[in-house]
Amino acid sequence: MYQELPASEPSNQQVDKYVANRIRERRIALGFTQQMLAQRIKVTYQQAQKYERGTNRVTAGRLFEIARVMGVPVSYFYEGIEQGIEADETGPKRHHMDLVRNFSRIENAKHQLALRQLCRTLADG
Repeated sequence: MYQELPASEPSNQQVDKYVANRIRERRIALGFTQQMLAQRIKVTYQQAQKYERGTNRVTAGRLFEIARVMGVPVSYFYEGIEQGIEADETGPKRHHMDLVRNFSRIENAKHQLALRQLCRTLADG
């Protein structure tokens, strides 16, 4: 018998989109292109792109392989799902992920500290 989900429960499509966004977020943080990810998980570029957009569902086995390649547990892709779906179904913005990736490439600890202080100052107004 069909039973409707409570309003607070995410739909399958929302979960699929959330996982897709987490895959994209992790790929960008690692500095991988979609082509690099596709090669590592042995799918076509188009298929990797569909996984990231949530167009095609990621099977359990494929998600396991993606997690292995990206160096995270499978649970990483579900972390924060309740807050993430409620807060913003579109996931993190690309410029946020670019900022994180580029920050991690700064090797000088003093420069990292200065940048963190600058960001804090700008955020505080």
